[in-house]
Amino acid sequence: MSGGRFNPLALAWAAVRPIDPWLLALVGLLLGYAYLLMMSASPERIATLQVHFAVGLGAMWAVAVLPPKRLLQFAVPLYLLGVFLLVGVILFGETSKGAKRWLDLGVARIQPSELMKIAVPLMLAWYFHQREGAVRVWEFIVACVLLAIPLGLIVVQPDLGTSLLVAAAGVFVIFFAGLSWKLIVPVVLAGVIGIGAIVGFGDTLCQPEFDWKVLREYQKQRVCTLLDPTQDPLGKGFHIIQSTIAIGSGGLWGKGWMDGTQTHLAFIPERHTDFIFSVLAEEFGLVGALALLGTYLLLILRGFYIAACAPTVGSRLLAGAITMIFFTYAFVNMGMVSGILPVVGVPLPFISYGGTALVTLCIGVGILMSVGRSRSTPKD
Repeated sequence: MSGGRFNPLALAWAAVRPIDPWLLALVGLLLGYAYLLMMSASPERIATLQVHFAVGLGAMWAVAVLPPKRLLQFAVPLYLLGVFLLVGVILFGETSKGAKRWLDLGVARIQPSELMKIAVPLMLAWYFHQREGAVRVWEFIVACVLLAIPLGLIVVQPDLGTSLLVAAAGVFVIFFAGLSWKLIVPVVLAGVIGIGAIVGFGDTLCQPEFDWKVLREYQKQRVCTLLDPTQDPLGKGFHIIQSTIAIGSGGLWGKGWMDGTQTHLAFIPERHTDFIFSVLAEEFGLVGALALLGTYLLLILRGFYIAACAPTVGSRLLAGAITMIFFTYAFVNMGMVSGILPVVGVPLPFISYGGTALVTLCIGVGILMSVGRSRSTPKD
C-alpha cells in the first residue's frame, strides 16, 4: 500500500522477501532431479508428484514468513500434539505389514511420527533457548527425556527408519547446545565396539537360533543381510544385490536417461522411493551421482552458514539441527542402497517419491529461510 492505494510491487516484494534465493535454487535443482528420475522410474506418478511439489513449496513459504521467535512459540503445543497422536497410534492405529504407524482421523490418514522430525528439534531448541547461559548437566538429562518419550513411542510401532531420523534430530540439538565430549566419546566408543563385534562374530550372531534380544527378528535380518546378502540372493538379499548391480553398471557417464535396464526391467525394488538413488546412478553414472552429492553439500553449507549467523541460541540450534537432518537423510539413504548400511526405509531427501517426507523437508528449508532472514533483525 502507498498513500492508501494498492501497490502490487509492494505486495510482490512482501511475498518474495522471506525466500532465500540460494536455498530456493538448490531445492529447485533437487526437485528437478526428482522430476527427471520419476519420469524414468514411475511416470504414472508424475501428476501426483507435481501436487507434492506445490504443497511442499507452499509449506516452505508459509514457514519462511514467520520469524524464528514465532516458530519457537509453536514448539510446546506441536510437541505435545505429536506425543498425543503417537499414543493414539498405539491405542487405535492401523496395522500394515506388521507395523502400526498410521492413524485414521476420519477426514485423513496420517503418520504422526513424521511430525516429530520437526517437532523434536523445535522443542529442544526452545528448551535450550529458555536456558541460555545456564545449561547444566540436569538440563541435558531433561532434554534426553524429552527426546526419549516420542522416540520410544516410534520404536514400538516399530519404525526403525523414522526413529533413527527423530533420534538424530534430537541428538544434534543436544550436541550443538554444548554437550560435553566426555559424555559423547564413551557412547561413540561403545558403538564402534558393538559394530566391530557384529562384523567379527556375524556368522554366529546371524544363526536362526540366536536371539538378539534388543532387536526384532526382521531388524536382525536386515543387519545380517548387510553382512552377507548372498546368503539369500532371491529373498532378503535381493534388494541390496540388485541395487548395487544398478549402481555399478552405470559406470562413469551412465546408460542414459530412461535407458537403465535394471530400472525398466523392474529389478530395482522400490525404485521410485527408497532406492531411487540406484536409478540415478545407473542412468547418469558417477558424474550424475557426484552432481547430486555436490548439490547436497551446497545445501548443507548454506544451512550451516545460516546457523552460524543466527542471532539467538534457539534459532542457531534449530538451524544447525535442521541442516544435519538433511545430511542424515542423504547419508543413510545412499549408504543403504550402496550396501554399506542396513535397509531402514529412509527416503533420499527431495528426490524420493512421498508427499509427507517432501513436505517435512520443505518445512525444514522454510525454517532455515526464517532463521536466515532474522540475522539482520535480532529481536526476531
